[in-house]
Amino acid sequence: MAPRKKEPESPFFDLPLLTLRDAVVFPRMVVPLFIGRPPSVAAVEKAYEEGSPLFLCAQKDASEETPKASGLYRVGTAAKIVNILRLPDMSMKVVVEGMARGRVRVFRLGSLPYMVSVEKIVSPTPHGKDLEGLMRAVLHQFEEYVRLTQRIAPEVFLTIQAMSDPDLFADTVCAFLFINAEERQELLECIDVTRRLEKLSVLLAREIELAEIEYRVRNRVREQMERGQREHYLQEQMRVIQQELGSREDGGNEFTELRDLLDKAGMPKEVKAKADREFQRYERLPLMSPESAVLRGYLEWLCDMPWSKSTRDSIDLNKASEVLDADHFGLEKVKERILEFLAVRKLNKKGKGPILCLVGPPGVGKTSLGQSIARAMGRVFVRVSLGGIRDEAEIRGHRRTYVGAMPGRLIQSIKDAGVKNPLFMLDEVDKMNVDFRGDPSSALLEALDPEQNKHFSDHYLEVGFDLSEVFFITTANSEYNIPFPLQDRMEMVRLPGYTHEEKAQIARLFLIPRQVASSGLKPRDVAFTDDGLNTLIQRYTREAGVRELERAVASLCRKTARKIVDRDKAGLGPLDTARIVQLLGPPPYAEVTAETESETGVAIGLAWTQAGGETLRVETSLMPGKGGLMLTGQLGEVMKESATAAFSYIRANAMRWRINPGFYKNQDLHVHVPEGAIPKDGPSAGLAMLVSLLSALTETAPAPGLAMTGEITLRGKVLPVGGVKEKVLAARRAGIQTIVLPRENEKDFPDLPAEVRDNMHFVLVSTVDQALETVFPPARPAVKRRAGARQSHKK
Repeated sequence: MAPRKKEPESPFFDLPLLTLRDAVVFPRMVVPLFIGRPPSVAAVEKAYEEGSPLFLCAQKDASEETPKASGLYRVGTAAKIVNILRLPDMSMKVVVEGMARGRVRVFRLGSLPYMVSVEKIVSPTPHGKDLEGLMRAVLHQFEEYVRLTQRIAPEVFLTIQAMSDPDLFADTVCAFLFINAEERQELLECIDVTRRLEKLSVLLAREIELAEIEYRVRNRVREQMERGQREHYLQEQMRVIQQELGSREDGGNEFTELRDLLDKAGMPKEVKAKADREFQRYERLPLMSPESAVLRGYLEWLCDMPWSKSTRDSIDLNKASEVLDADHFGLEKVKERILEFLAVRKLNKKGKGPILCLVGPPGVGKTSLGQSIARAMGRVFVRVSLGGIRDEAEIRGHRRTYVGAMPGRLIQSIKDAGVKNPLFMLDEVDKMNVDFRGDPSSALLEALDPEQNKHFSDHYLEVGFDLSEVFFITTANSEYNIPFPLQDRMEMVRLPGYTHEEKAQIARLFLIPRQVASSGLKPRDVAFTDDGLNTLIQRYTREAGVRELERAVASLCRKTARKIVDRDKAGLGPLDTARIVQLLGPPPYAEVTAETESETGVAIGLAWTQAGGETLRVETSLMPGKGGLMLTGQLGEVMKESATAAFSYIRANAMRWRINPGFYKNQDLHVHVPEGAIPKDGPSAGLAMLVSLLSALTETAPAPGLAMTGEITLRGKVLPVGGVKEKVLAARRAGIQTIVLPRENEKDFPDLPAEVRDNMHFVLVSTVDQALETVFPPARPAVKRRAGARQSHKK
């Protein structure tokens, strides 16, 4: 929007006044101005309506909202309005073009708009070689200034280079110079062109020097970023500027505190040297640098590690024995091994700590046993669960090059313990997995090897940590799932399942008091009868440990608490069989006599699982066919081979049992092991499969209440098997009183509980014929016997 009247060409006298804050407008300079103060708005509106120029005058103090005459410079610039834009907040954007310098004679600030009486200042136009040389010098300086600052378009320099008028040349260079308002006002008040150019040259020289420093700062920051440090640009610029000034605020308190922690950490000599080198790097880095935070975290980890802190072992064997007996019932072999370790420790305090591996089914007290050992020894207990770990870095840690890197679980747990000799339990060591991220079990080899763990290397710490004083205990449900190199570094201590009598004692001594206290009851509120407790163990649980039994006890306690709160006295009383069935519902497990019934084609085998021993029903049916042998029940390859071996043995010796030698030509045999959803494998069911097949073919039922286990050969030999104790306890839980075992397993009898040896009947056999003499009733048709006889043991 252009003015509506033509500007006057006569000398300026009375003009509207527009005061400027932190701004100076030079002649022939076009600038936008944002105005909002009432006097300024009134001056613009008057000049626009009359088509007259404005007089632009700078304030001496930019903070003054309403300046007085004494607060305004008298030399200013007359300017014409090029365009006006009214904004929604009642302010204006005005584009003005400077016309000429002027000097104020009189300020009239009494009413709006402000007016001034101005006389026009005419600049003399000198000529000569001195002036031309001065213009060239200023032009070269301005060119260097444009190149260094990179804030002025190159086209501006080309435009100025073509100017020949000294006054226009000087004012244009002044307009594009980034200096403060006071210095711009001084240039405006320089009427003489030569003096103005000289002053301009001095200012350009100063600005060029500052621009060179800024240019060096930018280059140094760029070089450091290209070397991979990638610092934030503003922080780096600040750091370099501080270096240029020769000073830096170091945050001395923070560095002093960290240095004191390093000195008091008690590190070994080589670790202290590493920490000192990293601390020196940390001091040289800017405090806001990402790498500085990583280094500080690393140094804090070094300070927090218990390099020299340890606890003193309690070597009182009597006290240790009392603690172990108070916390756990039974487990004599394990307790004996712990007391042996303490005895050796008392005689040789510098001896290396053993690596014990407690192997047993779930719920037998492996983890709680570790806590009791720590309490007996007076050591700090640390537990790390390794179940499901797939990444080697979980054990050894991540290298510091990774974002968010941390030490492995071993070092983290040692730091949390606060001592270098805790009792360290590695739980579920048999449940680690292997994938593309590495093998965690291999990473444990160094930690669990007494010859190597004195200098255990964690990827994050990058220095060795002494684990030789740590008492490592690992737990597992199955030793077969532990890699052999790891097994070789551990001493296996096997915890078998509990007998019925042991479960009853554990329930009365530990489980019932604990659940009664947990439910807020009193001991008299929950009173189990012997019959009720036996029912709870036999018909509501079927396990090697006592976890399911404790859950059943907890359920009875909760139901009793509910009746007490409801004041239901009729529902209270001794917990006998009838009340337990009433509270818990029908028993999930049948009477134990179910396994003692005898059926044709059915044999009771014994199997070992991670949950303890189990009885195994092997069923065989005959049907018309062409001699096929079908095997079902999710059997493993070894178990299928055992069935094939039994079938071949029967075919080879059919005449001895008065079986038609061609029975396989017109009959199919189907061998099934129930509970088909559960995988089964192993050679120990070979004898049971042979008995099941032979029972079906001869239509003779095996003796009732009898179970068997043993691997068979094609020559009729019965070979030894493992897991005898767990299998015998499983047979006892099922109510079986007679067990057929390989003769070579007689060595396992000392491991059996005394009540089991005294109340069960064991038959040791070396051949299939000896086993069949016991398995089948005496009334069966006689067969030709081979050399050797069975041996019956009443243990």
